Amino acid sequence: MKNTQIISVINQKGGVGKTTTVINLATALSLHGKKILVIDLDPQGNATTGFGLPNNDGSKTIYDVLNGDADIQDTIKDTKIENLKLVSSNVDLSGLEVETANESRRAFLLKDKIENYLNSDKNDFSYIFIDCPPSLSLLTVMSLVVAGSLIVPLQAEFFALEGLSQLMKTIDRVKEKLNPKLQIRGVLLTMFDKRNKLSMQVDAEARNFFNEKVYKTVIPRNVRLSEAPSHGIPILVYDKLCAGSKSYSSFAEEFLSQENLMESAA
Repeated sequence: MKNTQIISVINQKGGVGKTTTVINLATALSLHGKKILVIDLDPQGNATTGFGLPNNDGSKTIYDVLNGDADIQDTIKDTKIENLKLVSSNVDLSGLEVETANESRRAFLLKDKIENYLNSDKNDFSYIFIDCPPSLSLLTVMSLVVAGSLIVPLQAEFFALEGLSQLMKTIDRVKEKLNPKLQIRGVLLTMFDKRNKLSMQVDAEARNFFNEKVYKTVIPRNVRLSEAPSHGIPILVYDKLCAGSKSYSSFAEEFLSQENLMESAA
């Protein structure tokens, strides 16, 4: 059985670069030859459209997996990127919380489905990245229950750290009761502007709070980066030479070197 890592990319605040990070880290790693599955767990379906796939074509989505109408392998779609596949999402997913209200094990629905897939001979992925919704909902809890580790994008803006205390409490609760192995793999500063005093201040505060968990790479504010999703193309394909593209390439390299350190420490 392949040792697949499951990483949720999470922040309950919207507009922090969460989906952008999933799309571009996954793309950069696939360009390094890693086999990647992205699971879009956000009813907005932005990771789906960000890879240029439709989220309203009637095909099976993560919603069908979680309500018992499909298995993971029935929903995996090819993207334009070699080595990178996607389980899509759409607005149907927003009804899941109400529909599963009477299920005692509903926090484990995603974990059970992913584990069934990982235990099958069909799994060939090095990493599964889960793009979480921007809220502390049932879907977010499901992603925390199944993940081995978390990447937290943090925008270098006012109030950035304020919302994190609620997220940290949720992580601690899940760790205590549902997933003791869960850990924060790293915090990624996004929308960074080194000319801006506030960005430098958030950087200092984040490093003071999370210490070595904050990645050295920071993702700058970049027009090309914000344009790419509307074209359904990751930034590393849309514009290889722009600052946003270079920063996500650097982040992928830092991620992989972190991996090597973790393996040598194990």
